[in-house]
Amino acid sequence: MPVKDDAAAARRAAQALKQAVDTLTRHYPDTVDVRRLRSDVGRLNDDLDLLCGSALPRDPAEAPRPVLEVIPDLEYGHDFWMDAEDEGLGKC
Repeated sequence: MPVKDDAAAARRAAQALKQAVDTLTRHYPDTVDVRRLRSDVGRLNDDLDLLCGSALPRDPAEAPRPVLEVIPDLEYGHDFWMDAEDEGLGKC
């Protein structure tokens, strides 16, 4: 199954679970357990959005990638460490 189909199936299952929980919680008072259950179900859709994006990409390679910052592997100047303290660096 392609990623798009798997994500759509997960969204349908999350929506069905939300409807089932909404129906079930009508029988219970508004307690911390009911609120937590609704919150948990709500987070499923948020997590799916974070994982797959709000609009699903056609190809996983099209998914946005985080921007990486390159840190050069150069020696720092001696004056960079002038005000640093040695505490906690393992010296006795």
